Amino acid sequence: MGNGKITSVQMMLLLYATVTPTAILLVPQATAQHAKQDMWLSPLWASVIGFLTIYVVVELHRLYPNKTLIEYSVDIAGTFFGKMIGLMFILVHIHGAGLVIRAYGEFIVGHFLFHTPLSFVMGTMVFVCAVAVRSGMEVLGWLAKIFVPLTVVWFVIIVLLLFPDMDGKNMLPVFEKGLWPSIKGSIVPQGWFSQCVLAAFFLPYLLDQRNGRKWGHIAVACIAVTLLITNVTALFVLGNVVEDFIYPVMTAARYISVAGFLEHVEVIIMAIWVAGAFLKIAVFYYAVVLSLAQWLRMDEYKPLVFAVGFFLFFVSIWSARDVMELGRFVGTANAFYIMFTDTAIPLLLLLMAKWRKRSVFRVTAAQGKKEHHDQTGEKGGQP
Repeated sequence: MGNGKITSVQMMLLLYATVTPTAILLVPQATAQHAKQDMWLSPLWASVIGFLTIYVVVELHRLYPNKTLIEYSVDIAGTFFGKMIGLMFILVHIHGAGLVIRAYGEFIVGHFLFHTPLSFVMGTMVFVCAVAVRSGMEVLGWLAKIFVPLTVVWFVIIVLLLFPDMDGKNMLPVFEKGLWPSIKGSIVPQGWFSQCVLAAFFLPYLLDQRNGRKWGHIAVACIAVTLLITNVTALFVLGNVVEDFIYPVMTAARYISVAGFLEHVEVIIMAIWVAGAFLKIAVFYYAVVLSLAQWLRMDEYKPLVFAVGFFLFFVSIWSARDVMELGRFVGTANAFYIMFTDTAIPLLLLLMAKWRKRSVFRVTAAQGKKEHHDQTGEKGGQP
């Protein structure tokens, strides 16, 4: 495929950029609806799915070291079922990329570029991502090394500037109704953590494959800490009305005012969103075109890039009628079908692969014992 190589650290940054940009803006409101003042704990419960997903894809990579999920699905489940699993993965992530593009466009038009057509905002982002994806995996890895540290620094600055407006009493009473509300609130972010399955498309191309598991787990831990800080910040600033805002972090950022001079720092949120959304869309985009090329058994994925981008643009338009419908879907059904595709299906493949390997080992061992017995019998029967 001519993908090039990236390091495990770059893979970690790409996974971090795949989950956090949309999660920072959308997860607090969806979590607060169920967890209320215990929303700060929900990302920790949700991270279990992230660690499980990384474990599954790393184990599958260990069994099939030079193949991606699309390729070893056929080896494990057979040609027909393996192709169907690959097709389902492609379609789900086409839809996922369309949702991210639509969420990006709705946020930019709804808060900053009020008179700019939504289609223009989404189309320009798709084109830029297409250029990056066509440039190869190495370019995505270097872009992650540039953008992710910058966005993290700006995120930390936002949190520090909001510190004077925080009230720790907003999280009281803790565990008023036990642990169940926080666990229920973790269902939506579990869908975001399941997206770590995209590591399956980076592991075969790592320069230091021995460190893939470690940096995959570090990525999940960093995502969990980021979402924990995000939820705590939104809760401490907005209190029990977090669930009333579609973008709680954006609303909280408007509280920032330093000496009447530093205000309107929500522009920084836009900068974080644009950079993060670019990387997230690019990673989804790359996974889709690489998956489609491997599913079609093509030698090169680059001829598909712009055609797939054109299709993603229309999927983003068709994905929802407005931002309210988009928010309802992301906060309800989206998590379940993403977890099914990105965590449950790979887990099933791993169990099947382990069973097949064990069956082959047993058959080989039985044949070896039989040959040894035959040879011993022949020697014993000689005069």
